Amino acid sequence: MTRSPTSDVASLKAYIEREIATLRAEVRRRAETAGVADPSPGRATGEAGAPSPEAGRSIRSAQCPCGQGYGAPHACVDPGEGHDPRTCLCATLPAIPVSAALLEPERNDTGAVTDFRITAGNHIRSAEWLVSPDQQAGQLFFAEARPGAAAGGLLDALRDVVETGLPLNGLVVDYTEERYGRLRRVQLVHYAASCGDRVLTTWRPVRSQAELLTIDAQHLASIGWGRWDLLSGAVTWSEGLQRIFRTDPALPWSLLELCDVLVDSDVGPFGEFLASVLAGEEPAWTRIRFLVLGEVRTVDLLGRPVAGTDGRPWALQIVARDLTPQMRSRRRLVEKQAETELLRQQAAAERHVAGALREALLPTYSEGLADLGLTAAAAYLPAEPDAAVGGDWYKCRPLPDGRALIAVGDASGHGLEAVARMAQQRHAMAGLAQTGACAGEVATWLNELVCGDPSSATATMAVGHVGPERVFRWTCAGHPAPLLLREGRAYALPTEHRGPLLGALPGHHYETAEFPLERGDVLLFYTDGVVERRGQDITEGIHALTGLLAASSGLPPRRIVDRITEEYERGVHDDDACLLAVRVD
Repeated sequence: MTRSPTSDVASLKAYIEREIATLRAEVRRRAETAGVADPSPGRATGEAGAPSPEAGRSIRSAQCPCGQGYGAPHACVDPGEGHDPRTCLCATLPAIPVSAALLEPERNDTGAVTDFRITAGNHIRSAEWLVSPDQQAGQLFFAEARPGAAAGGLLDALRDVVETGLPLNGLVVDYTEERYGRLRRVQLVHYAASCGDRVLTTWRPVRSQAELLTIDAQHLASIGWGRWDLLSGAVTWSEGLQRIFRTDPALPWSLLELCDVLVDSDVGPFGEFLASVLAGEEPAWTRIRFLVLGEVRTVDLLGRPVAGTDGRPWALQIVARDLTPQMRSRRRLVEKQAETELLRQQAAAERHVAGALREALLPTYSEGLADLGLTAAAAYLPAEPDAAVGGDWYKCRPLPDGRALIAVGDASGHGLEAVARMAQQRHAMAGLAQTGACAGEVATWLNELVCGDPSSATATMAVGHVGPERVFRWTCAGHPAPLLLREGRAYALPTEHRGPLLGALPGHHYETAEFPLERGDVLLFYTDGVVERRGQDITEGIHALTGLLAASSGLPPRRIVDRITEEYERGVHDDDACLLAVRVD
């Protein structure tokens, strides 16, 4: 066999046809040289084929497999005919590899066939719970041996065989029988032919247990196999291979038909695979793609030649494993990875933009606060290390009238939209504060702005002023109250005047409360992300933050913020957060 140099379907098919023709011609030539001729019909005669008298006596002295005689005429042959076990039909039954029985019709007074009597049978059981036919000789087939078979139409079918002389080819019967208190069922396929006035019938399971398990194994492993007889052209495919290529069970594909569904770029590799198998290289393996019903199917092929004693292959056996589902999943995974990478890049770009915007909008604090006797420190705490995006904000700066503006807020949401809302609310609040209005008026005006914007969502805010007299005048719009650290004790400021969230109630008037401060006092402003924990009440988080603040007594604002930040980063959070600590010097 020669190597296949082909890269197109037409050349590959021509190569296959040439190899098969060469093989057949060689086999014919060798057969003619050896003097092999077609066997003639009938039995050859001659002294070498004649049985010896001793052999004849030995055969005639043997019991007939039907169990009805030792050489004398009996019921398995026509009355009056000499009996020879060698020519008795019953003698062939043990050679039949499926259940077989010779049946004699039983007729009523009108001559109609009502049942069949088993005159002989073989030893093959069609199911482990069924009795073999040779153990039922002499019994009526339907009334005694197979009481559940008549309901499936088998009795009528055997009657037709007797009356017409035509064979029965493949009648499937669901045979059900109760044995030892348990119902049993097996699906049997029956064949029958007329033998004079009797009927020879055979039956077998539609599929054996081994066949069913093999089919299941093929399905689970997505494998199948086929055999191509290069001499006769016969092709046999397993159910698994039929499933892989979506073919008609009665029409398995030849090698040439397989070539027609090859993906163009795999024609060459498939040709090399066939050449390797034909050359006797076993096992030959390759991975080939076929275009089946508009879908590319990827199949691993393992091929072996079936060779004669001369070493020349006369058939091919190929095992195929369908990798299409795995390849489909791999393509989806690659697509998902590409999509994930694109989203990651978009998120990174968004974080970069939002981070730059946030840094521009949220300066750490204003140096002018020191002239007002205040020291401040702040921090933005993202829920995830790489997430620089959120709606939390703070503001701490001196005003022209000599007061210090201190505020913290939280615009709902995440991403650039939340950053945009945060910037809008923060700038609006700062602009309103420039008018000299009190904290309650600033919150009231900002609430109207948020309520009047259809694109805005709700928000929270705590805002206040600290003047030269060291009094904190503030209001709260649904925001956690600031914590006060004084002489080693920490607690939340009173919130009887707290109002609703910004954007929740149009026309609401926010009140301003006063709280006197002392030298050394530290006010800690924060957003709810600092104290919220999954599965935990927010009051527990506030209590923990209050304790941590109390434990930070005597530390400057920067160290207090850093300490709280370290504790925050140890936990798992779903929301971003802001911290702002202001000390009265």
